[in-house]
Amino acid sequence: MDGATSWNETVRKQAEDLEQEGHAQDADSVDVCGYLHVHEDAVRKVKTLLPDEQHLTQLSDLFKIFGDSTRIRILYILFEEEVCVCDIARLLGMTQSAVSHQLRILKSARLIKNRRDGKTIFYSLSDDHVRTLLSQGMEHIMEE
Repeated sequence: MDGATSWNETVRKQAEDLEQEGHAQDADSVDVCGYLHVHEDAVRKVKTLLPDEQHLTQLSDLFKIFGDSTRIRILYILFEEEVCVCDIARLLGMTQSAVSHQLRILKSARLIKNRRDGKTIFYSLSDDHVRTLLSQGMEHIMEE
């Protein structure tokens, strides 16, 4: 028996054991290949299309910014209207200092921009890419 056949038999046996124990696959399970076989053409193609590690890390860092519900709430406020720190603080029931801290993080990630009008600084989304990320994220979670 070669290695692939042996591995196939092991996987098949594990699946049978799980079925007998009542662990049938459900919507939350992940399907795996029934045997070990690398599709070299697909691997070669995808390898040439993958972004470099630096860009993947930058993308990961960007998505980490979206991992905080306060920052998401701020982005959604700015999705609707250009506003100042006082407005955001009022809408969120937070101190201006706490809002300013979150705005600094969002600005350093280039998700928001600001403009000065006299003594007041107004914040808005930096561009349509941010608007699209928010829109598509909301659309995704609203799917049934």
